[in-house]
Amino acid sequence: MFVADIADYREAARRRLPRFLYEYVDGGAFTETTLRNNTNDFQSIALRQRVMSGVGEVDLSTELFGQKLALPVALAPVGLAGLNARRGEVQGARAAEKAGVPFTLSTVSACTIEEVQRGTTKPFWFQLYVTRDRGFMRDMLARAKAAGCNALLFTVDMPIPGIRYRDMRSGLSAGTPLQRQVKQISQVMMRPRWAWDVGVMGRPHTLGHVAPLTQGKAGVEQFWAWMGQNFDPTVTWKDIEAVRAEWDGPLIIKGVLDAEDARAAADAGANGLIVSNHGGRQLDGVPSAIKALPPIADAVGDRLTVMMDGGVRSGLDVVRAIASGAKAVLIGRPWIYGLAARGEAGVSHVLEILAKEMRVAMALTGASRVADLNRNNLIQ
Repeated sequence: MFVADIADYREAARRRLPRFLYEYVDGGAFTETTLRNNTNDFQSIALRQRVMSGVGEVDLSTELFGQKLALPVALAPVGLAGLNARRGEVQGARAAEKAGVPFTLSTVSACTIEEVQRGTTKPFWFQLYVTRDRGFMRDMLARAKAAGCNALLFTVDMPIPGIRYRDMRSGLSAGTPLQRQVKQISQVMMRPRWAWDVGVMGRPHTLGHVAPLTQGKAGVEQFWAWMGQNFDPTVTWKDIEAVRAEWDGPLIIKGVLDAEDARAAADAGANGLIVSNHGGRQLDGVPSAIKALPPIADAVGDRLTVMMDGGVRSGLDVVRAIASGAKAVLIGRPWIYGLAARGEAGVSHVLEILAKEMRVAMALTGASRVADLNRNNLIQ
């Protein structure tokens, strides 16, 4: 099918992936109200069009934590990303490197830190969950440092898993192991291209970082068991101290929606935070990320680097987020849609689409540089 924008890539991914995997990527928690609002609320933000502004060449570059970026976008960490295409995290990291933007590897990735390091030439970011197994966390931090990862995203909004009904219906997380296996196999048989690319040629099918803890059998089934055992609702801001003791690079807190929590992140010594509701996958009914962004940027924007994720589906959305107070945005589903549809080339094209749309939006709002974007570019 012809692909022009992110929505087209979403449809291409739906056609390519087995249902259980597509629903995992595309779905949200409960009735998915927050998931919908993440995208819908962007559309309610009106850009202020300006004319005769003398905008020539539009510069999309920015700097985060001492790193020069070609555009204010990073690839967000996505669990199971490597199952969407053969060795998917490596393909995503290569596309990000070519585009001049950061790639973030998830704790629960198919490809290990070391595999992604071998497949790339520049440092990437690493994302860490809070787990009961503190030894596992220390080991992952040591491996990330050894691999040269230049920023740590510490995800704090998943002390317990959200309820995701799409995953139950698709056979990913409900029913007996045999029932789930039957459903998943039947869905894989309906997607022969994916079955060959990932199911056959993409082996091994383990979640690389978790596999050593589950006798080397960390597939989807073991993933749910391990995550269920390791969620830690007892975590507090004091736990940041233990992370800081093991990590001396940029520390970014991911999953903040409240200004009071943002101040606590700054007090804890974080270098940045990501305004995020986990893509609408945790607590349904909370504010969209773009609605939560401005008060948080106002509260702590002078103390740390504020970013956001959730609902970004176009370059116009990137411009809206930057104008609302973010220094950069992270994209999750868009790069996964591109990966599922066309591998590395799809991820590269997604980033090209965002850059092209940003240039047009900035030229028509009278902004020559990313640093020029502010709330004056919005109709309040």
